Amino acid sequence: MTENNNNAMLVDKSHTMSSADYYFDSYSHFGIHEEMLKDEVRTLSYRKAIVGNRQLFQGKVVLDVGCGTGILCMFAAQAGAKMVIGVDNSEMLPIAQKIIKANNFDSVVTLIKGKMEEVTLPVEKVDIIISEWMGYFMLYEGMLDTVLYARDKYLAPGGIILPDKASLHITAIEDGDYKEDKIEYWNNVYGFDMSCIRELALLEPLVDVVQPKMLVTNDCCILNVDIMTITKDELKFNSNFKLKAIRDDLLHAFVVYFDIEFSKGLRPVTFSTGPRAKYTHWKQSIMYIEDVLKIQTGEEITGTLICSPFDKNARDLKIKLSYEFNGELSSSKDTLDYHMR
Repeated sequence: MTENNNNAMLVDKSHTMSSADYYFDSYSHFGIHEEMLKDEVRTLSYRKAIVGNRQLFQGKVVLDVGCGTGILCMFAAQAGAKMVIGVDNSEMLPIAQKIIKANNFDSVVTLIKGKMEEVTLPVEKVDIIISEWMGYFMLYEGMLDTVLYARDKYLAPGGIILPDKASLHITAIEDGDYKEDKIEYWNNVYGFDMSCIRELALLEPLVDVVQPKMLVTNDCCILNVDIMTITKDELKFNSNFKLKAIRDDLLHAFVVYFDIEFSKGLRPVTFSTGPRAKYTHWKQSIMYIEDVLKIQTGEEITGTLICSPFDKNARDLKIKLSYEFNGELSSSKDTLDYHMR
């Protein structure tokens, strides 16, 4: 099928598809699943947490929220679960059913197509919920809301969720060359002023890889999530931060990343999506600022980050970042409203 025909299909569907439909449609293409499966930090961490803790899964009923290709369902079956239920609303589900059957797990794994909030499970309660719900900036796409819904409706007393803990962190970087290429570029495009696009580019977080050598400050945790207890409203957060410079340099942007923990079982598993950790497909979320700060070792930047879903599209994130810096060589304060979409 040609690219033009693909685009025509997208135009036709756009009249009837909601933001949630677009979300599920995006996961109907095998390419995104290939990227996630090839992310060994992600996939091997889940395998270690599930297959490496067989004593948690032996004879248990397991629910996989957003099962995709069914790989977590198969890990749970390998670990000895007596029943695994995978729920997914994308068109990948029929393919996942073929995968489950091809690997001889169809006697243990049941897949259900639909939204978690709307389907009926073949059991009243489950012992374990597993899910790979994280998006960019950890909370982008809002899938954690669905996991919390499943927890409140289906998790049996004494049941567990994997992963069960997560944390969001902020740091700051020197990134002059990239800011010049991605942001300042719009000031002069073949002699034309396109700075109105610059304003838009500045306020949309960039998802990319941050090299450790770019880090100018330490890190600060801005959100801790206990998935066993947190409520949906608590995912709308307002957090103060303080960052201290680790060297003399220029500062162009703030960077947000997340860490994940599977704390249950004999073999807890953790991984990080931070700049100092091994590459993951989540990369890091970079928020450029207007000013360039001249910062010296030991000087501090204070600030506040407020994050919540957009009203019109709850899968997008509304991020308000305020900072203040008073250094020997420069001073600056600003408030910027970012839209992650």
